[in-house]
Amino acid sequence: MLQRIWILAALACLGPSAALAQSPGYPTKPVTIVVAYAAGGATDVIARAVAQRLTEAWGRPALIENKGGANTQIAATYVAKATPDGYTLLATADATFVANPYLYRTLPYDPVKDFAPVSGLGSIHEVLVVHPQLPVRTIADLIELTRARPDELVYASFGVGSASHLSMELLKAMTGIKINAVQYKGGGPALTDVIGGHVPMMFINVGLMEQPWRAGQLRPLGVSSSERLAAFSELPTIAESVPGFQATYWFGLFAPAATPQRIVQDLNLAVRRVLIDPEFGVKFLAPNFYAPFVATPEQLAQTIRSDREKWGKVISDAKLSVEE
Repeated sequence: MLQRIWILAALACLGPSAALAQSPGYPTKPVTIVVAYAAGGATDVIARAVAQRLTEAWGRPALIENKGGANTQIAATYVAKATPDGYTLLATADATFVANPYLYRTLPYDPVKDFAPVSGLGSIHEVLVVHPQLPVRTIADLIELTRARPDELVYASFGVGSASHLSMELLKAMTGIKINAVQYKGGGPALTDVIGGHVPMMFINVGLMEQPWRAGQLRPLGVSSSERLAAFSELPTIAESVPGFQATYWFGLFAPAATPQRIVQDLNLAVRRVLIDPEFGVKFLAPNFYAPFVATPEQLAQTIRSDREKWGKVISDAKLSVEE
């Protein structure tokens, strides 16, 4: 049922362009997709899956090159300076365009002027989990506990401005609770310490939650989506306790500014065809807990603008910054 909903929504977004043939002459050589994170992360995983499908469709290699570091700035700067011919692309998470402009005093790239939005890739939700020994079972319980013990509780986060950090800051802003972050260098070490009981809670990617939850190592309190997830329908949304709460994080594909519009449109159509393929949904998206982010370049640009307004306020109000 969920897969049918994905496909119907994606087809509606694809519209009449589905009947268009790709323009001749592109690509004529390998296309390099620069991933702004290390291999194995959520951005890398979906970029590789899409690249494999593009390789099959084009008959030309779509190659992955990982350039992680500096909260995506290394990869973004590299692609911003690349020749705008459609053969060097950036696969990154929303932080590159949404959070970084507020977290850093200066950036080596211009998130608006240096890039041409190409296509969404996918989106994923977070889950607020606690160690089973924490005496809470619902979001309401947690809010009550933190209000009774202000500034005593802490949560794990894997970096200033990360999804885990911003989701909790949004919850703090919407509820007035006081809870402090313990910053880790990565999601793995943070999750290990929550499972070990060293830190009582954190927001994690929904795909990382199931195994430790089933093993009794974590207790999920709520998902960050606006509606319950079909794969975990027994889990409430945070919005059921905190109306209006939503924290969805996405991944997208970008080209250097001045890339010919014809090539941008060809790329967009090729990626959208991958995302609406039922087989791709069943074999890759659903098992990895991604939802397809099917969008035109204009829709991707609008998503960036609306998300910057939302998360920029969260970052500014919480006075978050990365010291340079």
